[in-house]
Parts: sequence; structure tokens; C-alpha cells
Amino acid sequence: MKYLSFDIEATGLAENDLIIEYAMVPFCSETKKLEDSLSKHFYVSCPSFDELKPRLDQWVIDHNKELIDKAHSEGISLINFKAEMENYLSSPEVTEYFKDEPLKKIVLFGKSMNAIDLPFLNRDLGWDFMRKYFHHQVLDLSSIVIGLVDMGKLPKECLSGSGLMNHLQMGEVCHTALEDAVNTAKMYFKILESV
Repeated sequence: MKYLSFDIEATGLAENDLIIEYAMVPFCSETKKLEDSLSKHFYVSCPSFDELKPRLDQWVIDHNKELIDKAHSEGISLINFKAEMENYLSSPEVTEYFKDEPLKKIVLFGKSMNAIDLPFLNRDLGWDFMRKYFHHQVLDLSSIVIGLVDMGKLPKECLSGSGLMNHLQMGEVCHTALEDAVNTAKMYFKILESV
């Protein structure tokens, strides 16, 4: 099947935190190939780091200042983000890539999507938008890994993203949206080959 691997970076994990980076790349699980020509990346506009700092978690303060600065200075508005997403998802190239999929809509693929990715996209793009373009079923790498750990096919260290990356000898988690979207798909390829 073909999937749309995506990742977001945000100002935190709380309900009112903000998407500051979004990236996606389609891939095929049969050929185990990413469609790099259809990858897309956005910074999404947010207030300045200094304005956000009082409500940020310490991890975000320590690791994401540069990303927040980029989103603040280079990011597009949520309205433009939604318009860009709509243009991308209805483009002839994307429509052609996904046209023969058995579920008839794009299936989103990611890691720990229930944490912030799907709630934030539903909030910021809207329920109707999400149902129009994406299938209600998703494929979550974290859920696959939990099942494989339960079956004894992967060690318990793989339950964390960094543990899985290390187990698969893929280095460290980047915490940038495009690299994480790409690496999540590549981890899935490696898992498919090993089980």
C-alpha cells in the first residue's frame, strides 16, 4: 500500500500548544521507496520565543528555540498552511500517486500520532478537511512496535523512538519534521524486512 508519512513539531504537548513545523512524504510499502519528489515541508507561524517562553516546557526551551525562531520569522499562517495542504492533496501528482489505493483515500502514517499530530491537525485544519482528504484509518509505527514487542519480535528498548532508531542502527531522532517523516518510513521498511 501507499501511505503519506508525516510529522509535526510543536511548541509542546499540551492542548493549546502550536504546530510550528509540518512535513510529509509519500511512500510505498511494496517497493519500499519514498516519493521524494512529492515531499513537502512548512514552517507554521507562531509568536516569538520570548513571548512563548513562560508557557514552554523545559525540554522545548532547551531544544527548540531555533525551530521556534524559524517558525516565527519564516512560518506561514494557519490559513495559508491549510490552503497549501489543500493544493498539495488535490494536485494531479498526488492524486495520481494515490489513485489505485484500495482504501480510496490517503492513509496517514506516522509515529505516536495520537499524542499531538492528529489532535492538532484536526483542530487546525478542521474535521471536515481531515475527513475529505484522509482515510479514517491510519498506520502508526508506535502501535506496530508495541505489538511486535508483545510478540517477542522486538526488544522492549524499541518502545521509545530513540530506542527503535538505535536498534535499527539509524542514529538519533532528529526532531525536525521532514527528517522524522522520512526516518519513520525507513524504520517501517526495516521492520517489514525483518519480520
